[in-house]
Amino acid sequence: MKAMLYNEVGGPEVFQYTDVPDPEPGAGDVIVDVAATSLNRLDLVQRNGWFQMPGFTLPHIAGMDVAGTVSAVGAGVTAVAIGDRVVVDPSLAGVADNSKLAGLGDLYGDLGVIGATVDGGYAEKCLAPASHVYAIPDEMSFEHAATFPTAYLTAAHALFDVGELQAGETVMIHAAGSGVSTAGIQLAKQAGATVLATAGTDEKCERALALGADHVANNRTADVAGFAREVTQGAGVNMVFDHVGTALFGPSLFGLGVRGRLVNCGNSSGDEATIPSLGYMFHSGIRILGSDPYRPEEFGPVWDKFCSADFEVAIDSEFALADAAEAQDKMMQSDFFGKIILRP
Repeated sequence: MKAMLYNEVGGPEVFQYTDVPDPEPGAGDVIVDVAATSLNRLDLVQRNGWFQMPGFTLPHIAGMDVAGTVSAVGAGVTAVAIGDRVVVDPSLAGVADNSKLAGLGDLYGDLGVIGATVDGGYAEKCLAPASHVYAIPDEMSFEHAATFPTAYLTAAHALFDVGELQAGETVMIHAAGSGVSTAGIQLAKQAGATVLATAGTDEKCERALALGADHVANNRTADVAGFAREVTQGAGVNMVFDHVGTALFGPSLFGLGVRGRLVNCGNSSGDEATIPSLGYMFHSGIRILGSDPYRPEEFGPVWDKFCSADFEVAIDSEFALADAAEAQDKMMQSDFFGKIILRP
């Protein structure tokens, strides 16, 4: 099969579009012929060598979000059949012992992730545990399905499992043009929350409004904490959902009201952050919560919700697999809104 891989870390020049052996399923596995995979920032972070997840090895085939058609099944697989259209849960927590990908399920240690620590969707075929594939409705496109796994599970886990967002609350969501935030805006709105969104351009702010955000602000030019206070008549928001990290940490903290929750699931602007006022934090009962990996049992219910509700999928652009370097460069420049798709 053809795959886009790299044998060393570095710039786009390390990519190789080449032939590699087809994956073979274990007894509890399936092979998915990849129809679409979507990019995530971790793809280019690991390729550049800025950070690698525990268990990352070279050569590496990225691509955590995979949708396609099952073309082979292992001897022990009964619930999935050849020809099934499926989306893949990339987390390898909860994998059965008869899978080739078993033993990588430590949520707080060496958690295996398809496309992050084992071969993923930047290829024509992808190995996955049979327990970790979910049927795509006939009316849903592969591209639509490929926007789901990382973005929606990250957002749903952070907002509801960790942050305990409730109907009637206010939440401020940063980086509104990213895949995880476009998911978060829609999930929060569906749950009955008032959504404040921030983004780095006025155009992205306008598109966030179209997705359902109630109020928007350009986080490069506006007073983000002041924006949160103004919208809430001085009270501050109940929650901030943040994966930007360093750049917006202080404004996020000061934008929170009494007993507000700052829920963080990323560090795209840096890995260090300063608490600007311990006094404000403890006097106001502010909680800073890290959003840990989602659990296997969370994927199915969120996927069912995605399939049954009217979520708008924000697909910015599509690229051929051989053009993965160009696609990642687009992501590097933040020149996108929503998800970027690769198609083998």
